[in-house]
Amino acid sequence: MAPHMGRRLRKGAGTTAVAALAVAALSASQAPGVVHANSPIDQAASDATPTPSSTPDAPASGNSPYYTDLPPLVSPTPPPNASTGTLPGGDEQGIPATVLDAYKRAQAALATDRPNCHLPWQLLGGIGKVESGHANGGRVDVNGRTLTPILGPVLNGAGFANITDTDGGAYDGDKVHDRAVGPMQFIPSTWASSGRDGNGDGVKDPNNVYDASLAAGFYLCGGSRDLAVKADLDKAILSYNQSQEYLTTVTTWFDFYRRGSHEVPDGTGSLPVRRSDQTPTPRTIGKQPPATPTTPPSTKPAPTPTVPPVKPPVPPTKPNGGGTTPKPTTPRPTTFENTGAKELTAFTGGAFAGQPTARVKDASGKAMAKVSVKFEIVGDTDTRFPGAATSATVTTAADGTATAPALASGEKTGTFTVRATVSTASLPAIEWKATVVARQADALLRSDAKELTAVASGEFAAQVSLKATYKGAVASGVTASAAMVQAPAAGADSKAAPKVNDKGPYFKDAKGNPVRELKDLKTDANGALMLPKMYADGQVGTFLLRVTTEGGATLTLELKVAAAS
Repeated sequence: MAPHMGRRLRKGAGTTAVAALAVAALSASQAPGVVHANSPIDQAASDATPTPSSTPDAPASGNSPYYTDLPPLVSPTPPPNASTGTLPGGDEQGIPATVLDAYKRAQAALATDRPNCHLPWQLLGGIGKVESGHANGGRVDVNGRTLTPILGPVLNGAGFANITDTDGGAYDGDKVHDRAVGPMQFIPSTWASSGRDGNGDGVKDPNNVYDASLAAGFYLCGGSRDLAVKADLDKAILSYNQSQEYLTTVTTWFDFYRRGSHEVPDGTGSLPVRRSDQTPTPRTIGKQPPATPTTPPSTKPAPTPTVPPVKPPVPPTKPNGGGTTPKPTTPRPTTFENTGAKELTAFTGGAFAGQPTARVKDASGKAMAKVSVKFEIVGDTDTRFPGAATSATVTTAADGTATAPALASGEKTGTFTVRATVSTASLPAIEWKATVVARQADALLRSDAKELTAVASGEFAAQVSLKATYKGAVASGVTASAAMVQAPAAGADSKAAPKVNDKGPYFKDAKGNPVRELKDLKTDANGALMLPKMYADGQVGTFLLRVTTEGGATLTLELKVAAAS
């Protein structure tokens, strides 16, 4: 559907002409890199194959209507309104906390997975503002899911694209036609191929602002685009909605947020009111009014509009005449404290004892909810957060605490640091020392009681089968060694390691050569360890086999060699 440029007005009387000039300037500045609305666009995500629909090459939103409100014309450091202390045009720079966190987490993920794309979170902010007003002003739950569905109009060809149902109504509730879904307004066929799990809950949900923001980031970065390049940036935006006016609107908000933005509480974000397919009316997400019928253009010249004089706003007064009502201030984080374990330890490949947990408080000592806390893994380690991530951003709960996602240690031993910082305040970081040690066993037992005997120059009838445990539990993946050792001499230091024997029983290496010491053995998933076959040389008598594991478990066995008959 072609958006109506004439309806893209700014809030407030007297600013229409200024807004039109701003849009015209922006449009002019974008030639020649602009891809026009009727031009073919490149495929969205390079690793995605969109599901076919009745509209070939449908963009992410299926060219659904979008909100055309523009930001106020402010300088990067505008003076405050003298009467209210607020920015001119309202708090359009404020983005709801959870939504802002979702945009920034998506940027961080793409910086790792698509480093050459250079996705800025402000671009997601521009699209999120235009598509849904930042999830209807931040009306989301603590996990980022919208409190009510955000659905675009039915794409039945009546003023919009005609896209027959591709999801059986699973996402949009419509089994006849598709509708754009969620805070980033994906059509179901695009979500089926491009959806992502942005909050690590194992579900790809277009109604979740974390999932939708991450999916939008991957979609925009498709086709090996570099969004630092103007032509690629334009193509990315047009891959969402093939409209020159859409490109200009998103770019305007993108530039606006790059000049400055801040966090506001969820549910308090500024709501847009003008949509590209209708005359200005109060906005209702999820229950969109039908498209306005197209009227043939008149052959008579249009009358010159009369712009009413601009009157200064009248400051609101208190009921008791006490003057203006002060704008409530948002508390700022002033205290950041550790409430979890002081140190973290884990065996290789295992879970850590304790989790990094921190609490955020304001100046009055009150716990602060919905504050973004970033946890980072710093140092030479292969320990990771879920999804093989080296960082994760968590929003504080009602008690002001944020707990890092579960850490999974790798196979590299050593010490590293987990660091936590508050994203919206310059508070000292909290650090935890984390240590990964090799898997250990504290007990080692034989699995059978067979005698270990052989005749000179013969082969031992039984192999040595062992079982390793740690604190009574199976000790899997524990490193062990086995050696044919000499009996300690009388009066020798009992703590000294016994010497490896140079005669008597032996193992064989890959070439069949005798070896009397084996290293880098490892217990299996059940803690079991089976030693290779053993052989006897010409020596007779009783010999010793010693098996030792990481962690200090030791077992010494007797091997008896008799003379050949």
